[in-house]
Amino acid sequence: MAISSLLNYTVPLSGGGQSGASQGLLMPKLKYRFRVTFIGFGANNATFELTKQVITSGRPSVAWENVELNVYNSKINYAGKYTWDPVQIVLRDDVSNAVTKLVGQQVQKQFDFFEQSSAASGSDYKFQTNIEILDGGNGANAATTLEVFELYGCYIQKVAYQQGDYKVSEAMDITMDIKFDNALQTDNGGNRNGIGVAVARTLGTLAT
Repeated sequence: MAISSLLNYTVPLSGGGQSGASQGLLMPKLKYRFRVTFIGFGANNATFELTKQVITSGRPSVAWENVELNVYNSKINYAGKYTWDPVQIVLRDDVSNAVTKLVGQQVQKQFDFFEQSSAASGSDYKFQTNIEILDGGNGANAATTLEVFELYGCYIQKVAYQQGDYKVSEAMDITMDIKFDNALQTDNGGNRNGIGVAVARTLGTLAT
């Protein structure tokens, strides 16, 4: 079988573009090629220990409230306010206690449990989380960042320290649910090309 025939292994497109002999299937992003970094997390911001111990990481999910207008014989729907769902990140709990110390410091920044004292404002404890999708490079072949989700105004909404279990051999982990205020999406050149990109606005008065 000729190699050129592999270019046909995808969905045929109509209207020109990548149709015919040049429609080859693109390489997908792979789930295990990612990196998570934290900025302003914990007491001393030495957070690369967290990056090395990440097991799984979610990506942003946004949903809009639906607003319903009742008119005569029908209904019209439009998008109301949006909500970013929390992103869940699972960390491996290492024997040096580096991960559990950093997570504990961040939790303590949000609320001083010993003194029962709250932070004066969100800026006292909020941090930034970057979720990068990589191309698989490493060592002499430096990794290329394909896409970054930058999460701003983050705080730990929930943290769970995994239980002990005599029946299993798996490593202990720590699960964080991270709530954030806003997210922007950039490409490998640092340009906003998705969420956060400038789009044209139209002014109108009709609901439909």
